[in-house]
Amino acid sequence: MRVRLVQYTQDPLKVVFTAARTCYSETTPIAISEGQYDKDKMMALVKKTFRAGHHSIFEHVCFTFAIEGISRVCSHQLVRHRIASYSQQSQRFVEYSRPQYVVPPKVKGDYEKREKFDKLMGQLFDTYREFVQDGIPPEDARYLFPNALKTNLVMSMNLRELFHASGERLCLNAQWEIIQLFTLIKREVRKAAPFFARFLEPKCEHIGYCPELKYCGKKIKNLLVPGVVHRK
Repeated sequence: MRVRLVQYTQDPLKVVFTAARTCYSETTPIAISEGQYDKDKMMALVKKTFRAGHHSIFEHVCFTFAIEGISRVCSHQLVRHRIASYSQQSQRFVEYSRPQYVVPPKVKGDYEKREKFDKLMGQLFDTYREFVQDGIPPEDARYLFPNALKTNLVMSMNLRELFHASGERLCLNAQWEIIQLFTLIKREVRKAAPFFARFLEPKCEHIGYCPELKYCGKKIKNLLVPGVVHRK
C-alpha cells in the first residue's frame, strides 16, 4: 500500500481562519484574507471553533491523494464516505496480465492457510486469463476476481469529511487495512499541514467517550447505551 498527497489547498490555516472570522466579525472576508495575524491566535480560534462543533469552515480545504495497492475490500469501505471524489482503476477497461492481491496478516502468518490462499488466487487468475484469451470480454471475465485484488485510485476529500472518516477508520474497531490506509493518509497530511493532522484521530479522542457497542477500553463507554458492561 502506498499513499501520496498530490495536491491540497494552499495555506489551509489562513483559509479556515478567514472562514471562521467571517462568521463572527463585521470585517469583510477579503479584508480578513489580506490581513496579517499571529499564527498562534489563528490556531487558537480554529481549535475553539472545532470544539464548538462549527465544522463547516473546514469544508473550504481539500486534499487529493493518490492511493495504490489497497484491496477491493478496503476500497469498498472507503467509498462509503460519500462526501468525496473518487477515480478508481477500472476492472472493465483494464485487462490484467498479472493481477496482484492483498493477503490478510492472519492468513499470511499461517503457512497452510497461506498456501491454500495463494493456490486459489492462482486458479482464479489463470481462469481469468484463459477466458480473455478465448474471447470473453475483460468486463465479463472480471466476475472471477476476488475482493483481495489490488486496486488504485485518486481520492479528493475536504477537511471536514477527512476528520469524520479518520474518526471512524482510525478507531481500533476498524479493519486492519483501512486503519493502515488512514494512518498513511494522516502521515501525508502531517507533511503538508501538521496543525490539521492533529485533528485526524479516532472519534473517541474528540468526544471523550466510546460510542461503539464493541470497544477497546481506551475511553469510557457511552453510558447511554443499554446492556453494555463497562470497564473500570
